[in-house]
Amino acid sequence: MNPDIFKAYDIRGVYPADLDEAAARDIGAAFAGYLNAERIGVGRDMRLSSPALAAAFVDGATSRGADVVDYGMIATDMLYFGVVRDGLDGGVQITASHNPKQYNGVKMVRRGAVPLSGDEGIGEIREMIATGRLPREAARRGAVSTRSMLDAYVGHVLSFIDASAVAPFDVVLDAGSGMGGLVAPPLFDRLPCRTTRLCFEIDGRFPHHEANPLIEENRRDITDAVVRGKADVGIAWDGDADRCFFIDGAGGFVPGDFVTALLAEAFLLKHPGATIIYDLRASHAVRDTVARHGGQALMNRVGHAFFKQRMRETNGIFGGEVTGHYYFRDNFFADNGFIPALLMLELMSKKGQSLQEMLAPLRAKYFISGEINTKLPSLAMVPHKLAQIAARYADATQYTLDGVSVEYPDWHFNVRPSNTEPLLRLNLEARTRQQMEARRDEVIALIRA
Repeated sequence: MNPDIFKAYDIRGVYPADLDEAAARDIGAAFAGYLNAERIGVGRDMRLSSPALAAAFVDGATSRGADVVDYGMIATDMLYFGVVRDGLDGGVQITASHNPKQYNGVKMVRRGAVPLSGDEGIGEIREMIATGRLPREAARRGAVSTRSMLDAYVGHVLSFIDASAVAPFDVVLDAGSGMGGLVAPPLFDRLPCRTTRLCFEIDGRFPHHEANPLIEENRRDITDAVVRGKADVGIAWDGDADRCFFIDGAGGFVPGDFVTALLAEAFLLKHPGATIIYDLRASHAVRDTVARHGGQALMNRVGHAFFKQRMRETNGIFGGEVTGHYYFRDNFFADNGFIPALLMLELMSKKGQSLQEMLAPLRAKYFISGEINTKLPSLAMVPHKLAQIAARYADATQYTLDGVSVEYPDWHFNVRPSNTEPLLRLNLEARTRQQMEARRDEVIALIRA
């Protein structure tokens, strides 16, 4: 087993070179032992290797005495729902999310759908396996049962909106051959929208395009369909369907910052004064929108474990990251890929505006670079570069919550390191497009010098 598969937020690697059945069996045994679990849930995505890896994980967990509820092929959000609904000690989803088809992995949560992370849980499981200190096999092997939850899950997701208020929009949906193809049909069949459905056949070979809508080439099909059909909105999901992405009626991709701002508005219209969590890379559109609607905006470190913890601490009703992860207090503080889609349709209906019209004021005022990655020669260069950036912009307000954040009155940026490789990630915003491009190029030149 390649030890590098243990990441900050999950376990992930190439199958079978990095992660195979033997590794999955050990991870199952260590997971059950770490949680001292009596009952856990196991789900899997559509990848061709997922059934074998899930079976091996179940074998490892049951050999240590844990009973397993096998949910079969589900979206990652459904695993979180099942763990809470069924009162389990924890659960795992066998998935590599948006990665190409040769990858697979494991997402892990404890009771209440609280995530395991590199800071708590994943490191301990890695050490158990690396040092050969797996828990002893139990005298009684755990039992395996199966359970379905799709109908109950769809009902849970629909509870976030007034479905009767949704207008009959023309909507293009792209499931990317992933788990969106399981959930979206029964969900949208209960809405008045007219839908064009792309890549709904669930297929781990991804015959049309990879299930990663952040990459432009993977959005071509949905963008073309929206423009050609003059649709009101396009909605695409990643492979395990815990993230969704939006295309406006003109075929424009909607940055996660702007989605967060609009969803924050949707919540504050229903819950005045509520707390909204946003990530430190985000456009000022988020904090300004929250302030305009009387809410409290709290900036947070990037990463789902940190978001969920902060939301629990502050009773935050909603949180959003620029990468398309959106978190909801009433969804066990967990992220979800379908609730944002419903909230956006409800907001469009209530305001009587298209998504393009709702975005127009944001696009006229906030000019963002998007995330720009630079690979450095070595990990040792990362702290040197961050120190160099901090010194160059010493006259600005700075934060070191995650990398270096630099704030001027009319522009700001964050540079943060990757968790796994010698990469620096830049996100920058300014008040005009010309200023954004000039400052973007200036900071990139400093990083790459």
